Amino acid sequence: MTWQRFAVLASLVAFAVSTRLLPHPANVTAVGALAIFAGAMFRDWRLALGLPLAALLLSDLAIELHAMIPVVYASFAASVLIGRWLATSRTVPGVAGATLLGAIQFYVVTNFANWVVYDERSVEGFVGCYVAAIPFFRNSLAGDFGYVAALFGAVWVVEAVAPALRERSTLPQAA
Repeated sequence: MTWQRFAVLASLVAFAVSTRLLPHPANVTAVGALAIFAGAMFRDWRLALGLPLAALLLSDLAIELHAMIPVVYASFAASVLIGRWLATSRTVPGVAGATLLGAIQFYVVTNFANWVVYDERSVEGFVGCYVAAIPFFRNSLAGDFGYVAALFGAVWVVEAVAPALRERSTLPQAA
């Protein structure tokens, strides 16, 4: 990866982090989109996992730390892995599917953990936990899809305007 391409991608990561620090509706941030984006855009696993998790940690330090951090971070790491599926083919349907899958797994995993940590572990509490989280899930979907479109769209525009910033294939070219 060239330093110019890295600078573009790192700038997009910084933008995504800022969405947590600026006023926003609950769960309408770019963090889920950032995890999918980083998984798809950074070939180096350390960058793909490290950048979104470091960004999340920095913004959590500015906002507040909470008991669910290990589960939330693990869920975002899973979204990075989902984004890895897009590394070789970043089609609109693929990006949309990865975004939906990332949002669903975040909803399922974090609400299950919330039920385990904070509820008496009753059936009513389990159902109530997921039902109460539906508005947050809706917001997460809106944020994830909107920001995924912005992040991937920005890369597609930059690559169209400046072809030198396209990622180089490591595969041999046909003669």
